[in-house]
This record gives sequence, structure tokens and C-alpha cells, in this order.
Amino acid sequence: MKEQGLFSFFFFFCFCFCFQLPPLSNIPVMSALFRTAKAYTHTARTAPHLYRPSLLLPVTSRHTPLAPLTRSLWIPAGRDSFAEDDPRRQDPFVDDTDVAIVGGGPSGMAAAIRIKQLANEAGKECRVMLFEKAGEVGAHILSGAVLEPRALDELIPDWKEKGAPLNTPVTQDSMRFLTSTLSIPLPHPPQMNNKGNYIVSLNNFVKWLGEQAEEVGVEVYPGFAASEVLYDEQGNVTGVALNDVGLNKQFEPKDTYERGMQVKAKVTLFAEGCHGSLTKTLFKKFDLRKDCDPQKYGIGIKEVWEVEPEKHRPGSVIHTIGWPVDYQTYGGSFIYHLEPEKHLVAIGYVVGLDYSNPYLSPYKEFQRFKHHPSIKPLLEGGKCISYGARALNEGGYQSIPKLVFPGGALIGCTAGFLNVPKIKGTHTAMKSGMLAAEAAFEALAGEAAAESDRAIVLDSYEENIKASWVFKELYEVRNCKPSFHTALGMYGGLIYSGLETMFLKGRMPWTFKHKKADWECMVPAAKAKPIDYPKPDGVISFDLLTNVARTGTNHAENQPIHLRLRNKEVPVERNLGVFDGPENRFCPAGVYEYVDDETKAGEKRLQINSQNCIHCKTCDIKDPSQNIDWTVPEGGGGPQYIWT
Repeated sequence: MKEQGLFSFFFFFCFCFCFQLPPLSNIPVMSALFRTAKAYTHTARTAPHLYRPSLLLPVTSRHTPLAPLTRSLWIPAGRDSFAEDDPRRQDPFVDDTDVAIVGGGPSGMAAAIRIKQLANEAGKECRVMLFEKAGEVGAHILSGAVLEPRALDELIPDWKEKGAPLNTPVTQDSMRFLTSTLSIPLPHPPQMNNKGNYIVSLNNFVKWLGEQAEEVGVEVYPGFAASEVLYDEQGNVTGVALNDVGLNKQFEPKDTYERGMQVKAKVTLFAEGCHGSLTKTLFKKFDLRKDCDPQKYGIGIKEVWEVEPEKHRPGSVIHTIGWPVDYQTYGGSFIYHLEPEKHLVAIGYVVGLDYSNPYLSPYKEFQRFKHHPSIKPLLEGGKCISYGARALNEGGYQSIPKLVFPGGALIGCTAGFLNVPKIKGTHTAMKSGMLAAEAAFEALAGEAAAESDRAIVLDSYEENIKASWVFKELYEVRNCKPSFHTALGMYGGLIYSGLETMFLKGRMPWTFKHKKADWECMVPAAKAKPIDYPKPDGVISFDLLTNVARTGTNHAENQPIHLRLRNKEVPVERNLGVFDGPENRFCPAGVYEYVDDETKAGEKRLQINSQNCIHCKTCDIKDPSQNIDWTVPEGGGGPQYIWT
């Protein structure tokens, strides 16, 4: 009650500012809030379909990106251009299945398990093949993570008896606002209440899901990367092709060359995670984003530490906002104490990829954050044992695309079901996979489907997910993220989001819009202020390559670079010339760097260190020229995460 009273007083104080009650109206920031509120109210009342908050600083250097690709990127030239006896033209091995699932994360595993559960219960044969690009299940999975077990309870009610690695129930929640020297407690938003939730290593949890999938009869294939969507003559999805192996950097076949297998499926579920490479081609092919806002993203950077036993508080969950980013940048941290016997702390920082300053480095912001007076003592005397990074969806309800198309569907984070105020997406991703699985099994089991050659369209999946608790959750908080992108930045977002989660709960008649894609939000370097980051001390903070070594990332030598430039001139001419080379700052793995061009004296070229890549997809999202396409490397390459 005391906390609610403080919260109410806080909002009363803010509304005094908003309505310009003297003498508070003389403060410029609150006057701006008042003007913004009046504009929103007028627009919402007179033209609700046009109701949009302003975003970050506009890009003044206009650029039209190259059109998204609808074809495979793995072999840039068409196979028909090769000589008749070229092994790249050999006929692929083709396998048939009822359901193919691309991606072995929470949504893909949940979908696979649910389909086989239904088939086993009905006594029907239903072949399910799941393909995961990581060398082993879970090796590419990274999240905070606090797991809400709602979907798990539905999927595997006896998960405790089956040994699910949910070992640390949440015991304490805290939300804090940081200045450079202070840590100020904030009222805890109800959306972030973690009672009944568990702090987990998501990659360990997904490994366990893989074991459950195999037990019910799913064929799980780690180390196989899907590189192309297959279509029939009518343009319906008919499965996927796995990437070729044994190509050199020039895409020429080596002695070990093998053409990738084709998997023909009656239903293909795409569970690639955030910003999937095949999902990108499906968006274009079927115009799936026609009726939704641009997707918004964040980059989450995480370390796992072993801390001194006396500092470990099992079940403690702390989130912070504020310092070190400025009020115009969407960002915050998490600190989770897990695994009591190992004294582990998962600490991380998330920065919204709609930031405007090209000099901002999410990685260096995280390293600076750890030196805050309230954070550093926790880590002193401890040891960093793991590091990783991953892009995450932040668009929410407004950014969910059309989910189905002839022959397949999008599930999990590849569609974008993360609940941003809740800072959780595993439970919604799993539920989406389960609903898609139920729709797929229903379609496959129907007599009409068995007798028809027409492509299966999982319309019931889209209908059921809109009627589920997933959409209810996302609809209630739909205005929180966009409320941070007014002239008031973080302060306006805090005020509005507090109102939304505490009182309004999604009942307002308006929906704020995401007006721009993240790559459009960066301003030219000439209009930005360089950021002077402190040097890492090697104890609390680390240089980038030291942490990249902790990911265990590895890619086979002499294979095609999986980070493809559409135009090799653009990086130097535009990204370096206009934005001062942001690639080497937004990448959390040291993949991109501008070096002296040996062939052109006094000039630079972009060097791509693809062996460092940890598959976060940030480059594909944030590149201000949209000139980088992330595609899958040979299967099995990439990070080998532990405790992430």
C-alpha cells in the first residue's frame, strides 16, 4: 500500500506538470509534456487512425535501401549458370515429411512436441523433422532469463517430475532508476511481478526441451542450417533446402562438397528466432508486413558471473533504467541471481536499436554500466564465465505480421511475440508454437487435406492466437514501447507506461504507432556527439575480443562469408562517409572494422571478420544503408553458449 501511495503521488506530481499548474508550468520539460499530451489527445479524438507519437531524430540523409530478397542467399549465382558437370548442379537428395520446423528454440521445440503429442494420442502417424543450425540443441540460445511457466504448464504439466532445469524460483523483485552515482528505487510495475516465475539458463532449458521432443518421436537434427525456402509452381511453400557444405570463400566446391538436402513438407513452421533470414524472404514473397507497423528491435548483451558466495542472493531479480544511456535512448539492465549451488549471476544490458547516435556502442554501454557504484561491488572478487548477445523483438502488438501463408506459418520470435514491459517472450513464443501445432495437426488429420493437392493454410492458427492469452497480454501493453519515443524520451515513457500498466491496462481507444524502422533512426555523424567510453579494466569490464572468446564461437575455415554485402561500395561511401562507420560499434562481436585499403592508398575498406560472428543479427537490422544480409553459415558454426 505504501508503494502504491508513493506511485500515486508520483503521477499526481507529474500531472501537475502536465496541466501546467503554477508555478510548475515554468519547467520546459513538463511544458513539452503538456504540449505533447494536448496534441495526442486532439489527434486521438479527431483522427484516431492517424494517431502516432513522434519518433527519434529524423534521418536527414535520405537513402532508399535495396529491395528485400525473396531467393536464397547461400548460392548468389543461380545454379543454372554453372557448367553441366559442376557438382553444384547435381540433383539434391530429397526427403519427405509431414511437418518441417526450422529452428530449435522454445517455439520450435514446443510446436514439435505438441504435434507429436496429438498424433500419439490419436494413434496417427505424423512425421516431424526439426532442423537447428547450432551444432547442438541450445548452443545458440541466449536470454535473460526469467521464465513464466504458463505455456510449459500447458505443454508438459509434469515438467517438475521430468527434471526441467527450473531450479531458482524468483524470491525478490526490484526496479531501480540509475544516475551516474545513485540507485533510486522505483515502484514495481505489476507487469514485472515475477511471483511464480523462475530464473533459468534458457539454453539449458531448450536442451531439456530437445530431450522431451525426442522422447515423443520428433526427429531433431542439430547442425543443419536451412538456407532456402522451397516453392511449387503456384508459389506455395513446400519445404526448405539445407545449405550446401564444402564450398570455399569464392563459392567454389572443395573436395568435401555436398549439395544440401531438400526437405519437402506438407506444413513448414518457421521458428528462426528474432529476424530470421528465411522469414525475411517470406515477408517479401507474401507481403506479410503489409498491415502492420515496422518491427522494433533491441540488442541484449549478457555475461554470466560466478560471484562470491556471501554476495549471492538466490532468486533475486533486479532491473534498472536510466544511466548510462541518455534520456532519448531506450535501454535498461537486468541482474538475476540463479543456481544457488554455483552462485551464478546473469547480468546484462538491452539497448533499443532505434537509437539515433551513430557513436553509441551498446557493448561499451554495458561495460560502463558494470562500474556503477551499486553494481561493481557485486562483481568484485567474482569471475566472468560466459558472454553473448542477441537481437530481440520490441515492436509488440502493432508489429505482428500476418502469420500464415500457403504451406506454412511463422511462430515465436520470428513473428515477434515478446512482451516488452514484462521483459519476457519465452512463454508467448512457446504458446504460439503450440497453437500452430494444433492447427497443423488438425489440417493434416482432416480427410479433405489428405485427399487434396492444395497447399495447407493454417487459418485457424491465426484465429486462435488472436483469441488466446498471448494477444491479450500484448494488446494490454501495446502503447508502452512507442510512448518512449516522444520529445520527452524516457521520462515521457515512464509516466505513460506507469499509467498504462497500473490503471489503463490497454482499455484506451487509441494505439500508438511505430513510425520508422530502426535503421532509419540513425542521424549523420555530423549531427551527433561522439561518446568517450572509458577503457576496460580487465577485471569488471573487458575488451570486446576477450568476451568474444567466452562465446566459444567458431566457423569452419575457407567457407563463404555468411554476412553478404549487396553493394561493396556502400560501406565506405555512405556508412563511413555519412555515419562514420557505425558497424564496428553496433556489432557486439568485432565482426566489422574499417582498415586501410591495400589497393587504394589513403582509403579505407570494410573488413568482415565473419569467424567472430555470434549470430545476433544486429548488423542486418541496424545497418543504416540496409546493405548487409545475414544468412546462415555452414551448419554447426557459431557460438557455443553455456549458462546463457
